[in-house]
Amino acid sequence: MTHEQLAHQRHSLAHLLGAAVTALYPDTKLTLGPSIDDGFYYDVKFTGTLGADALSAIEAKMRELLPTWKTVTHQEVTQEEALRHYKENEFKEELINEISDRGEKITLYTMGDFVDLCRGGHIEDLSAIDPDSFRLDRVAGAYWRGKETNPMLTRIYGLAFESKTELEEYLHIREEARNRDHKKIGKEQGLFIFSELVGSGLPLWTPRGTIIRELLNDYVWELRKAKGYQKVTIPHITKKDLYETSGHWAKFADELFKIETREKHVFAMKPMNCPHHTQIFGAEPKSYRDMPQRYCETTMVYRDEQSGELSGLSRVRSITQDDAHVFCRENQIDREVFAVWDIIDTFYKTFGFELQVRFSRHDPDEFEKYIGTKETWEKAEEKMKSIIASRGITTYIDGKGEAAMYGPKIDFIAKDSIGRTLQVATIQLDFNMPERFGLFCTNEKGEKEQVVMIHCAIMGSIERFMSTLIEHYAGVFPVWISPTQIAIVPVKETHQDAATTLAQSLNTHNLRVEVMSDNNSLGKRIHAAKSLKTPYIIVLGDKEIESGMYTAELRDGTKVELSQDALVARLQTEIKDRS
Repeated sequence: MTHEQLAHQRHSLAHLLGAAVTALYPDTKLTLGPSIDDGFYYDVKFTGTLGADALSAIEAKMRELLPTWKTVTHQEVTQEEALRHYKENEFKEELINEISDRGEKITLYTMGDFVDLCRGGHIEDLSAIDPDSFRLDRVAGAYWRGKETNPMLTRIYGLAFESKTELEEYLHIREEARNRDHKKIGKEQGLFIFSELVGSGLPLWTPRGTIIRELLNDYVWELRKAKGYQKVTIPHITKKDLYETSGHWAKFADELFKIETREKHVFAMKPMNCPHHTQIFGAEPKSYRDMPQRYCETTMVYRDEQSGELSGLSRVRSITQDDAHVFCRENQIDREVFAVWDIIDTFYKTFGFELQVRFSRHDPDEFEKYIGTKETWEKAEEKMKSIIASRGITTYIDGKGEAAMYGPKIDFIAKDSIGRTLQVATIQLDFNMPERFGLFCTNEKGEKEQVVMIHCAIMGSIERFMSTLIEHYAGVFPVWISPTQIAIVPVKETHQDAATTLAQSLNTHNLRVEVMSDNNSLGKRIHAAKSLKTPYIIVLGDKEIESGMYTAELRDGTKVELSQDALVARLQTEIKDRS
């Protein structure tokens, strides 16, 4: 079954869900019921509340109706006919009027005895679906069309796959994902917090979490520095004029945090860094001898995400980007993109991620979403396709409609340790923004030559990458980024001074050491060190102090006996190898 066929099957099951709901709860009002990545949902306006056994009853009704849904038919109707059909459903009326205003056809689809407003995309015979390949999953609240000022609806989610086996595999992975949830592990290990006084989507990083962030960012800088990048720094706000010139104000005004000064000037918290970096490049004339210019900066940007879309570190309002922009000539594009690609390959190989390429191009049917001309887009996309081919990539994901507003992208999709896929790094080719800002260099003939921008992020959002990394490792971080590398647990209070002395000695070798010396019992202190997934735990008593030999328990339960010098050498090797 193709991806499109599975999407059609899931969409058809959404209609089946709608039919089952209206059969059991005749006074309800159906709104929207699309397919999603793991199944489908339907947003419903109930007159009352659902009981504890409601999902079971609705799912049973779906299975009862399924064998009778052997055909799907549709008819095109007028706006007036559709409004008569839904005269008591203000949600469908709103959709009908919008479809009519766009000049599109209004179609009603019939499956069994159920009729629904729909644009299509179904399988012909629902009765052929394996009844064990889907199940209802959960209920959640959802505002009509995602706007908090609209009525609250009940969203019923369903899971659907091609077979029972695939459904069971998905449920197994999801259960494993729950155990690895970065929000759960982050709290257990004290990596980050959220404060109601600060606000949703604005994470606060503890010393332990900050250690990991900084080490990851240092690694990216190490790789970039070797490729000739230079650090720059920009402010966190800007006049709206900058984003009006770049095109972001027209396309993303709703996502901006806006500021009005005492003098009534309008500023915005920056949602991205590229327009600022154009101003650094354009501040002084550039010769072809100055090209390329490679700027990088790790800095926060801010986007006014809706509250219902926020999720731990995965979706936040303050986003730390390890951002970089290369200003180059057209004949330098291939070399610069390959240099970024080398960094991405090295970085993600370190963590054991498998990467897949997605060529994210524009959608010609929605060209109003983008800036620039069709000719410029064709030129940029052909260049990116040739680069992908030159890299030896013969199979990649076609990301129609996934381009940035200013240019096509090579996005990198990572597969984590339990098989989930997530977008990580990105390389974006931009002919449009340099033109809008008038960015040129003087070529060998003394003529002005428009430059090209390459936007590139390795981790992308550090917050999102951290959520990915926490779940990938289930909190068992490699030694080099573990917040605490060695935990020393003194057996008794009389061993405290020796533990402190050992910790201080190990610290001189740039090792991160923590002495577990609270008032809890020895067993509880050892448990605390293990719950933090500490790579090396040393229990320090009379024997160890007298002999100078330390038994270190590793995270897999094995134990090794080492002198201090041997312990330092072992850890330094693991850190150097980033293992």
